[in-house]
Amino acid sequence: MPQGQPVAVPDDGLTTRARRNAPLLAVHTGAGKGKSTAAFGMALRAWNQGFKIAVFQFVKSAKWKVGEEAAFRELGRLHDEHGVGGPVEWHKMGAGWSWSRKPGTDVDHAAAAADGWAEISRRLADQQHDFYVLDEFTYPLKWGWIDIDEVVDVFLSRPGTQHVVITGRDAPQPLLDAADLVTEMTKVKHPMDVGRKGQRGIEW
Repeated sequence: MPQGQPVAVPDDGLTTRARRNAPLLAVHTGAGKGKSTAAFGMALRAWNQGFKIAVFQFVKSAKWKVGEEAAFRELGRLHDEHGVGGPVEWHKMGAGWSWSRKPGTDVDHAAAAADGWAEISRRLADQQHDFYVLDEFTYPLKWGWIDIDEVVDVFLSRPGTQHVVITGRDAPQPLLDAADLVTEMTKVKHPMDVGRKGQRGIEW
């Protein structure tokens, strides 16, 4: 795809503008580092276009301080106070989703993941956001917490031009088949291979 030009133009009856505005389903998978980082980079571009951004983190604890979260919350505040970029929502599963918190109870992770997916499905049907990051969403699919066939049906039938980016290892084949863009991060070398721990400013 030299200089951003498609290799072939499909005979699908659509105009170039229609294809350019088509909703994108992207999957970042593989054992290498950078899956979430790339997704948040795409979200940053979407925010700059004024898109409504929603991030749902399916594995990271709500207590974990994620650098991208702090940055996007500031971008959301910039939008709210000055009208720059787009609005931002950020939800983490670890302490219960922000719309269904149950303080004082143990979190059933499978049920929490199902609750999160139900909310995302509802929002997709309502066209509530323009750009979704479903961070580490492949894991509840792999573990059988969420039905992959239902997920694919919801993504393929979503209305409007809502973009969705999914991250995580071991993305199931039906999700890869449904996606428009699939990137596999391949690890060649990693500092942890020689005993170095995660670093400030690199991993968080």
